[in-house]
Amino acid sequence: MSDCSSKKNRLQHGDSPKRVCIVTGTHGDELEGQYVCFRLNQIIRAQLERLNGTVEIYPALNPLGIDSITRGIPTFDLDMNRIFPGDPQGAMPEQIKGYTYGIQLASFYISGDFVPHVRLMRTGYEDTEGAKLFGMPYITLRQPLPFDTTLLNYNWQIWETKAYSLYGGMNDGVESPVTAEMIGTILRFAQRIGLTRKPVVGIPDFNPQVIDESSFCSVRTPQAGIFYRLKGAGAKVQEGEPLARIIDPYEGSVRAEIISPTDGIIFFAHNKPLALANTLLFNIL
Repeated sequence: MSDCSSKKNRLQHGDSPKRVCIVTGTHGDELEGQYVCFRLNQIIRAQLERLNGTVEIYPALNPLGIDSITRGIPTFDLDMNRIFPGDPQGAMPEQIKGYTYGIQLASFYISGDFVPHVRLMRTGYEDTEGAKLFGMPYITLRQPLPFDTTLLNYNWQIWETKAYSLYGGMNDGVESPVTAEMIGTILRFAQRIGLTRKPVVGIPDFNPQVIDESSFCSVRTPQAGIFYRLKGAGAKVQEGEPLARIIDPYEGSVRAEIISPTDGIIFFAHNKPLALANTLLFNIL
């Protein structure tokens, strides 16, 4: 990045009043979203005559975080996804409103891998039917806690924007196997709402399962140590099946065997080699 200001790229063609905002880089570790924005810019520009409406892409709301690959704003430790509804006289990230649709390419607060899905906050305005148009395998619904009312997804909904947070599978990389699918799902959504006239082929199209996040079974580690993972995101597991080990390199011992407490699918899996006590290791659906 050449400077620390947030920038947007505006693509417009046709006479439709529909406005779609695509946002990523709210956190500096959302690198997969950088590549997705790069490709969307390329694809839409190359076929601008097929666009009927306006697409505004914000690839880096937190450019300092992107430059340093840190989740918050360096030095200030400010979470850019916790500043809304913001200030109309403030910085650009605080003024993102007035859109028909808002798509946020997001990441989990803990480093890890997860099953691709669309996430919605329960506000009374959530657009579950619209989320199905992406064709991703899952839609998750979260009951907001008090501090969630500062999230972009929550405030977009309050501002009468149909808001969707897309999770593509990883945080800090651009070569995820599902990155191409993420690009395709956004283009498919654009085609289904009448924003573009180009059909999307070759990308899996699911009839998504709608789930409440309260149904997840969370698995945490009882001890700190080296995290040796046996199962990853998307794996089917049975109750009693080993998921991971916490090992001690000094004594050559296994400090803890992490066992699945239930049957299901691993929706989230921690992917760092170290784990502190009580770290969230897995969410099982």
